[in-house]
Amino acid sequence: MIDRLTIDRIFAAADIVEIIGDYVTLKKKGVNYQACCPFHNEKTPSFVVSPAKGMYKCFGCGKGGNAVGFVMEHENVSFPEALRIVAKRYGIEVEEKEQTEEEIKRNNDRESMFAVNGWAAEYFAKYLTGNPEGRSVGLAYFAQKRGFTDSTIRKFGLGFCSSERDAMSVAALSAGYKEEFLLSTGLSLKQESDGRLRDRFRDRVIFPVHNISGRVVAFGGRTLRTDKSVAKYQNSPESEIYSKKRELYGLYFAKKAIQQLDFAIMVEGYTDVISMHQAGVENVVASSGTSLTTEQILLLRRFTRNITVIYDGDSAGIHASLRGIDMILKEGMNVRVVLLPAEHDPDSFARAHTAEELQRYISENEQDFLSFKAKLMLEQAGKDPIKRSEVIRDMVQSIVQVPDSIQRAVYIKECARIMEIDHDTLVAEVARQRVSSTGEKEASDFIRRQQQQQQSQQVAEKEWMRFTKSQAVGSSPLALETELMKYLLKSGHKNYQLREGREVVDVNVAQEIIDNLEGDNISFDNKVYNEIFDIYRKCWHEQGIGVEVPLRLFINHEDSDVSNTAVDILTSEDNYVISQIWSKKEVHVESEEELLAVGVHKAIMLYRSKVVDKMIEEYRSKLDNEELSDEERDEYVKQVSSLNRIKTKMAKQSKRIVM
Repeated sequence: MIDRLTIDRIFAAADIVEIIGDYVTLKKKGVNYQACCPFHNEKTPSFVVSPAKGMYKCFGCGKGGNAVGFVMEHENVSFPEALRIVAKRYGIEVEEKEQTEEEIKRNNDRESMFAVNGWAAEYFAKYLTGNPEGRSVGLAYFAQKRGFTDSTIRKFGLGFCSSERDAMSVAALSAGYKEEFLLSTGLSLKQESDGRLRDRFRDRVIFPVHNISGRVVAFGGRTLRTDKSVAKYQNSPESEIYSKKRELYGLYFAKKAIQQLDFAIMVEGYTDVISMHQAGVENVVASSGTSLTTEQILLLRRFTRNITVIYDGDSAGIHASLRGIDMILKEGMNVRVVLLPAEHDPDSFARAHTAEELQRYISENEQDFLSFKAKLMLEQAGKDPIKRSEVIRDMVQSIVQVPDSIQRAVYIKECARIMEIDHDTLVAEVARQRVSSTGEKEASDFIRRQQQQQQSQQVAEKEWMRFTKSQAVGSSPLALETELMKYLLKSGHKNYQLREGREVVDVNVAQEIIDNLEGDNISFDNKVYNEIFDIYRKCWHEQGIGVEVPLRLFINHEDSDVSNTAVDILTSEDNYVISQIWSKKEVHVESEEELLAVGVHKAIMLYRSKVVDKMIEEYRSKLDNEELSDEERDEYVKQVSSLNRIKTKMAKQSKRIVM
């Protein structure tokens, strides 16, 4: 458990723009920042970060919260672990009190797996430089054959695993790590014959795989043997903390450079990434030899919409990778291609050139992907009309993936020129295939959206009619509770004027709400609202009338339900639906003060009325019980009478005139 003082220090230090900016590319818009939401797939930014209020909100999927809550949601970690991640970023030492047995038991396997992976990464790195075998085999490979400097080796955490069968496993067990987590992370394998553990990465150089926040989720091990019966690479298996389709090698080290340059370079392997970083080109990631996945593309799209793919000069895998790049186009990304000289791959080319030469080569030789693909395939098709028609169909398939209509039109025009085919024919074929491949789904989505909008409109119209019929009908208690919470958090420190008889009185929003609820001993049905109300009331009593209660008390609350609910309320539209309806019905309202005067008073009266009506109904229901004693019946009758008197009193209070 982390003490309150440390938590407050972490929240005070946390810059929400910096923290979220580590995960997505934020663009300043007025006083706030915008981005495409990292929690759902969208093409139009609806994710907003408010540095002034220290909160974020996605108006598409509804997620919102503070900086620590973002880390919790994005990394799928607990509140304490998210605090530790943020604290580490700002160099804050986290002091924790001793955990109880119950708290220790709640530590889940996920955190244990991260812990053992972190230990293993350190073990492999130390073995590389501190053990004779590590230096003579692993370090010699990295430093001499690959030309990696000591700083590069340290930066990427490169290591070596002993050639002994179980050296790492034995060391891990001796260090107190459990066998179950060595097996679940894939660091160790269990022999069926004798039940002993053996090291998965035995006698291999090690490449740790970091997730977007820098935690080690997996390892890649490369053998240095020439024996072809031994697999060249051995990789960690899928686990609770690692899914290869959701990770891009090097993204943790590349994300800031990608944001600054607004494009990412895609290569194939570990050493390609590392050599280019060492050469000074840091906006580089790798799919690590696997086919690109939608998840990887969406992960990269948080930082940029521009990707440059580098191919080996004699790469036989270009054709195999073309389909994967169609997936990138489908997600609205801009793709360019760089073809290296025949004798080079990204690793060797980076080692043979300076950063300036490397950057100049990329900028001078990159070409649009679809133009590159068309030229490449036409060269192979030659003058064979059948092959050329197949190439055209293949190009149409790629153009169909592009979601932007203007960009599609540009590609069609360029491909028609390269392929020497009638422009209108190509337009017609693209249109036909888009209808056949996406038309049915788009139509279905459109119909679903229309139905949802119609249902929402019907609900809104019903609510509108319910409000305007009479005060007695009103809204649901939950809607009224939400309205009162909105007034409290957004305008609790503000005043408005009411006329009582011949007197004009100043009324504070928070005092009016708190006094009425306390006077009738009313608590909200919504438990989270109750907690927010209690926090607000306590602070308000301490500070006095008219002083604004700090919103950070709610936004940075350790209970994510409180934090998220507060963000939802604070980011809701400032239109006060109930107040607007009443203003149209009863009083012409122009200023915010007039809106508050009408809305707050009416919302309180209506909510109290709902609560009293509910209590009267409950007592009347009890009176229907024939088994009641006379004493009980008399008591219930008294309660109903008392509640009716309260209603009469509220009716008189409701006659105050708005100034």
